[in-house]
Amino acid sequence: MKKATRSGSTLHKYLQLVAATLATLLSMNTFADTASLLDENNLFEPIRSVLQHPRCQNCHIPGNQPLQLDEGKPHGQNVMRGIDGMGMTAMRCSNCHQEKNSTPTMGEHAPPGAPHWRLPPEHNKMVFINTKPHDLCLTIKDPKQNGGRNGEALIEHFAEDKLVAWGWEPGGIRTLPPLTKPQTVAAVRRWVKAGMPCPTD
Repeated sequence: MKKATRSGSTLHKYLQLVAATLATLLSMNTFADTASLLDENNLFEPIRSVLQHPRCQNCHIPGNQPLQLDEGKPHGQNVMRGIDGMGMTAMRCSNCHQEKNSTPTMGEHAPPGAPHWRLPPEHNKMVFINTKPHDLCLTIKDPKQNGGRNGEALIEHFAEDKLVAWGWEPGGIRTLPPLTKPQTVAAVRRWVKAGMPCPTD
């Protein structure tokens, strides 16, 4: 009888250890990667619609020549990315793109401007164009690809970055993203709060 009692006690302690281990793993978000694949409420879709609008994706390209206009035409003057994303020697982005948009008197297609006008650097292109929603979502939330940002930093990036904000004040006859800036920030906030889930396709 005593042996049975000791066996029962050992089993009870083992089950307690297993339960404690599972609780610890859950608290560390060990299963977050699995959960992140299930965006059942399509929380990423509004964000995707903005990221893959020409105001954003024209500079988030797989090649090295930025695009222009809603049609995504190659940038004139053979402008190229450069190693740091700010253009090649003697063809730096800042040569034409100043801290703010050109004045209306310069015409509808005069160079737009915002602080730190640039593309992502060559070693980390952050491609938006022609990227599947699932892959785009993984890119955006990966600190190794998004500039080292966690969820809260991503919210701040969309809310405060002046180059990002340019997308809603592009000047000329350039079209705007499908959501307003406040709507986009709110969508990013909801997505982050939900654990940054990604669509499956």
